[in-house]
Amino acid sequence: MMIEAYKKFWLNYTNFSGRSTRSDYWWVILCNFLIGFIIGFICGLLQLDQNVSLAISSIYSLAALIPGIALVIRRLHDINKSGWYYFMALIPLAGPIIFLVYMLTDSVNENNQYGERA
Repeated sequence: MMIEAYKKFWLNYTNFSGRSTRSDYWWVILCNFLIGFIIGFICGLLQLDQNVSLAISSIYSLAALIPGIALVIRRLHDINKSGWYYFMALIPLAGPIIFLVYMLTDSVNENNQYGERA
């Protein structure tokens, strides 16, 4: 399941329409966390300079930035919210909490204005 969600993450890297399920979103979050941990572990194991470690992790983060934004927008579509709700996370204190609740919410309808459930 995690591998399939991660494949979909990269295959739909510029797809800002459609929907992504709650499990797809959280599998990708877990996979990105594990990749970051592995990058840090390997850099520490090889005793690479801190700047090299930072460069490697930054390259991966930049590569995953646009696909991550697309995934969040598709996830918001799954709960029948516009992608513009992503900006809600910028509201101090309450914004990240509301955003987390949105990411934890499961879709209510099988079909909505953004298409069929993925």
